[in-house]
Amino acid sequence: MAILTKHQLNNQTMRLFENATESVNMFSASDAETTVFLSHKHSDIKEVKELKKLLENIGVHIYIDWLDPDMPKTTRGETAVKIKGKIKENNKFILLATDGAVESKWCNWELGYGDSLKLQRDKIVLFPLRESYDRSWNGSEYMQIYPVIEYENGSNTNNGGTQIAKGYYVFYPSKNNDRRYVSLIEWLKRN
Repeated sequence: MAILTKHQLNNQTMRLFENATESVNMFSASDAETTVFLSHKHSDIKEVKELKKLLENIGVHIYIDWLDPDMPKTTRGETAVKIKGKIKENNKFILLATDGAVESKWCNWELGYGDSLKLQRDKIVLFPLRESYDRSWNGSEYMQIYPVIEYENGSNTNNGGTQIAKGYYVFYPSKNNDRRYVSLIEWLKRN
């Protein structure tokens, strides 16, 4: 299993996803009851658009604050109130965890607020996206408590010895090497 690099997301997202999961067709736009609040650093616009495309391709509705005409044009207290409402309103919360987002005060604030509403209900994940395959959270070790989205290339086996199919998976943190996981599509379907 591996986190994606920015290069992979930008250049291979659609091809990877189309080849990765057989159950994509089972989760069509007509079934899309899942809505996702996408927390991100605004300077990661290219990566935000790619992740939005990937999730919308499987029928998920994505909320992005700068696409909301009701969001104030200038950041102020009202912005925070509206963002809190959108985090509550959407079923799921995904943090596009780039280095910039991890360092962002706003993203950390959103993550903390989302944590209080969604962690115990399995409705929050990180989508780590780095320049390299480095998975450290130096200075932000608290992020190790969250499930993460990773890509499996089909070459690994689970603890039972069964090969893990290609695709995107939500991996849950573990104190030992027994990593629990579920396909991203299955996680998105859960209400």
